[in-house]
Amino acid sequence: MSSRENMPPDEVLFVDDEENVLNAVERLFKFSRYRTVRAHNANEALDILSAGNIAVVVSDNQMPGMKGVELLGRTKLVAPDTVRILMTAYADLPTALDAINMGEVYKFVVKPWDNDDLVRTVDAAVERFGTIRSLRNADENTMRSIAQTIELKDHHTRGHCDRVAEYSLLMADTLGLPIETKREIKYGSWLHDCGKIGVPEAILNADRRLYEDEFNVIKNHPAWGAEVARLARLPEIIVNIILCHHEHYDGMGYPAGLTAEKIPVEARIVAVADVYDAITSHRPYSRALDVDHAIFRMMEMRGRKLDPGLLDMFIDCIRGNGTKP
Repeated sequence: MSSRENMPPDEVLFVDDEENVLNAVERLFKFSRYRTVRAHNANEALDILSAGNIAVVVSDNQMPGMKGVELLGRTKLVAPDTVRILMTAYADLPTALDAINMGEVYKFVVKPWDNDDLVRTVDAAVERFGTIRSLRNADENTMRSIAQTIELKDHHTRGHCDRVAEYSLLMADTLGLPIETKREIKYGSWLHDCGKIGVPEAILNADRRLYEDEFNVIKNHPAWGAEVARLARLPEIIVNIILCHHEHYDGMGYPAGLTAEKIPVEARIVAVADVYDAITSHRPYSRALDVDHAIFRMMEMRGRKLDPGLLDMFIDCIRGNGTKP
């Protein structure tokens, strides 16, 4: 991010009781844009985390004394902005997945690791740390710039966040929502996909429909993005949009399977705008639809994927304008 260009390099802390492992990761990241720090056990790591400004901590799980999972749980309290990655053997995968589901861990890396995979994972984590810090005191221009920077990871969606904000505000104006609510809907629309900083670009930029395992990775982005927004202390409406914009009115969406009015109204608004822009924009796996065909497609989602009342109102707005909003 531009606001961080003149700042000292980010620090990544690697924690492992095996010296050869620490030496290996230090060699791997020797020429990276961030500085590596090492700790040989959890207590040493906690001292470093308490004293410093660590962007990412990557910890082995099976260590004498305090295990990595417990260390990363404590890290959440000691250094809440620090992004937490667990290194684990195959036998520990259930532990790693539980830690992710409990919010203790951002991602896990399986030992023995693939160098490229480890570098990509740490790169994404450092970017996530920077986004949290940049968002915390961001003004409107900075927030939009951050959203556009994140959007560049997926070249299929250029301009998407601005268009979603435009369509969402059209509905918010029609509903007569307060100015402050509309402002937060605009910001939430810009940032609704910010969790994609944790999704590999190979998946985001695939020129085909995704395989099931790839789509399961994509499905993590609302929860990842919402955590970024919470850590940045953004307002609840913005967090709700990021977390719930893929919930479906009939309960078949993700991440929580919420239904109808249990989905925050601001997220239901953005969901309509998000779908409309997706089906009226060119994607490698689908052609852009014109307004009439887009309306027909969205009516098939009425009461299933999309809020029927909000959808009807949005369609009235489109037809009233006579063109794409």
